[in-house]
Amino acid sequence: MKIALIAHDRKKDDMLRFIEENIDIFIKHKLYATGTTGKLINEKLGLNVTRFLSGPLGGDQQIGAKIAEGEIDLVIFLRDPLTAQPHEPDVSALLRLCDVHNTPLATNTNSADIFIHYIKKNS
Repeated sequence: MKIALIAHDRKKDDMLRFIEENIDIFIKHKLYATGTTGKLINEKLGLNVTRFLSGPLGGDQQIGAKIAEGEIDLVIFLRDPLTAQPHEPDVSALLRLCDVHNTPLATNTNSADIFIHYIKKNS
């Protein structure tokens, strides 16, 4: 499975904690991430991650292109709903692409946990 991982700045620690708690699953799959998120996952958890640009610099759009091409199976995007994002149009476009291409999308750790439990059960 090809999994895209994105986390706003205030959610990066949550992403690392979530991946670490489920590392037995993530280690088995192809991981993609925006710049800083991918760097942290690689450095802190030792997982191999294909990195794109930082979200505000086009990384969200790069992942969106992969979704449009059918190259992403699941997106875990831990969003910070309480902080305005300067690249909000890019974020909205990414969410829209998930809907258009019927790509599962988790925007918080509880919804991500449901997807991970499904993957565990069916692998």
